[in-house]
Amino acid sequence: MRDNGRVTSAIREPETPAAATPPRLIATDLDGTLLRDDKSVSPRTVAALAAAEQAGIEVFFVTGRPARWMDVVSDHVHGHGLAICGNGAAVVDLHGGPGAHRFVKVRELPRDNALDAVRLLRDAAPGTVYAVEQTYGFHQEPAYPKLHMEIPDDLAPAEELLAPDSPTAAEPVLKILAYHPELEPDAFLTLARLAIGDRATVTRSSPSALLEISGPGVSKASTLALCCAERGISHEEVVAFGDMPNDVEMLTWAGRSFAMGNAHPDVLAAASGRTVANNDDGVAVVIEQLLDGQR
Repeated sequence: MRDNGRVTSAIREPETPAAATPPRLIATDLDGTLLRDDKSVSPRTVAALAAAEQAGIEVFFVTGRPARWMDVVSDHVHGHGLAICGNGAAVVDLHGGPGAHRFVKVRELPRDNALDAVRLLRDAAPGTVYAVEQTYGFHQEPAYPKLHMEIPDDLAPAEELLAPDSPTAAEPVLKILAYHPELEPDAFLTLARLAIGDRATVTRSSPSALLEISGPGVSKASTLALCCAERGISHEEVVAFGDMPNDVEMLTWAGRSFAMGNAHPDVLAAASGRTVANNDDGVAVVIEQLLDGQR
């Protein structure tokens, strides 16, 4: 189902002190957060996730990854089986396994907005190259580097890939990826946000100058807020984890939030707490403490 209606606010209002509120949902990023650098989920983390679910706390994976890259955690989704993918562009039921997932909610990037973003960023940062992420397909420009774990479905200029009469025009665009071979990553992010304005949401999660461009108002935070509202869960009852700029809004919105020991400086500033690095099972450390506090 596509959802372009009213978006639940992802701005946190001051209310009851969050530390006094028992958690009902854990929202965790994957790469650099839950996953170790080798992309594995440690036995300690597996046990902590299972213990949280057994205690009645839902666990949501909230990631920039597309749904087809979720096999790394598909064995750990437990009862609800849902994950937020593409930086909030999709809510996906992973029960079917890799290649058989079901899109529960899609918050697409309108093609007109995507074309505007491509044009504005090309003007502001000559040399930018693009890829297009759709619900089931991945397409890129010929000059886009091999940054991902797959072979693109098509090679063509972004303007052709996003054209209203393109062969994949009926399939929603989740985000576009913009890469620059020379700019510093944070400088590229700032430049892109200024250039694109409110035509799209721009963030990043890669250590390279690779930006992720989604629909207006689409973020991990706003989609997580929608999912929580559907469950009657307030932001105070959410504990969130992250490490990169695409996690900042989610960490700001959640009642309690933890930056990983390996986190970007903006994430350290946004989170209400800090845990150890992903390679040291920082998410599991906090979950264990939360569960101990409820006993």
